[in-house]
Amino acid sequence: METYLIELTNNNAYRLLQDLEDMKIIKVLKKSIQSKKRLSEKYAGRLPGDITDELQNYVTQSRKE
Repeated sequence: METYLIELTNNNAYRLLQDLEDMKIIKVLKKSIQSKKRLSEKYAGRLPGDITDELQNYVTQSRKE
Protein backbone atom coordinates (compact mmCIF):
# COMPACT_ATOMS: atom_id res chain seq x y z
CA MET A 1 0.00 0.00 0.00
CA GLU A 2 1.08 3.58 -0.57
CA THR A 3 1.06 6.30 2.06
CA TYR A 4 -0.05 9.83 1.21
CA LEU A 5 0.24 13.05 3.15
CA ILE A 6 -2.79 15.30 2.75
CA GLU A 7 -3.84 18.65 4.14
CA LEU A 8 -7.48 18.98 5.11
CA THR A 9 -9.00 22.32 4.22
CA ASN A 10 -12.44 21.64 5.63
CA ASN A 11 -13.68 20.00 8.85
CA ASN A 12 -16.09 17.87 6.83
CA ALA A 13 -13.14 16.28 5.05
CA TYR A 14 -11.96 14.66 8.26
CA ARG A 15 -15.41 13.21 8.83
CA LEU A 16 -15.32 11.77 5.32
CA LEU A 17 -11.95 10.19 6.04
CA GLN A 18 -13.34 8.66 9.23
CA ASP A 19 -16.28 7.24 7.26
CA LEU A 20 -13.89 5.73 4.71
CA GLU A 21 -11.92 4.21 7.55
CA ASP A 22 -15.08 2.75 9.06
CA MET A 23 -15.77 1.09 5.70
CA LYS A 24 -12.21 -0.31 5.77
CA ILE A 25 -11.31 1.50 2.57
CA ILE A 26 -8.49 3.55 4.09
CA LYS A 27 -6.57 3.68 7.35
CA VAL A 28 -6.07 7.05 9.01
CA LEU A 29 -2.64 7.30 10.58
CA LYS A 30 -1.89 9.52 13.52
CA LYS A 31 0.05 12.64 12.71
CA SER A 32 3.45 12.71 14.38
CA ILE A 33 3.99 15.82 16.43
CA GLN A 34 7.28 17.48 15.66
CA SER A 35 8.60 19.91 18.20
CA LYS A 36 9.92 23.14 16.78
CA LYS A 37 13.66 23.43 17.15
CA ARG A 38 15.38 26.64 18.02
CA LEU A 39 17.55 27.97 15.21
CA SER A 40 20.66 27.45 17.31
CA GLU A 41 19.76 23.76 17.65
CA LYS A 42 18.79 23.41 14.00
CA TYR A 43 22.04 24.81 12.66
CA ALA A 44 24.40 23.60 15.39
CA GLY A 45 27.52 22.07 13.91
CA ARG A 46 26.84 23.22 10.35
CA LEU A 47 29.93 25.41 10.03
CA PRO A 48 33.49 24.39 10.82
CA GLY A 49 34.79 25.83 14.10
CA ASP A 50 37.37 28.16 12.54
CA ILE A 51 34.80 29.77 10.25
CA THR A 52 32.40 30.11 13.17
CA ASP A 53 35.05 31.92 15.22
CA GLU A 54 35.81 34.29 12.33
CA LEU A 55 32.13 35.01 11.85
CA GLN A 56 31.61 35.64 15.56
CA ASN A 57 34.60 38.01 15.63
CA TYR A 58 33.24 39.86 12.59
CA VAL A 59 29.80 40.25 14.18
CA THR A 60 31.31 41.45 17.47
CA GLN A 61 33.56 43.94 15.65
CA SER A 62 30.73 45.28 13.51
CA ARG A 63 28.55 45.84 16.57
CA LYS A 64 31.29 47.92 18.18
CA GLU A 65 31.53 50.22 15.16
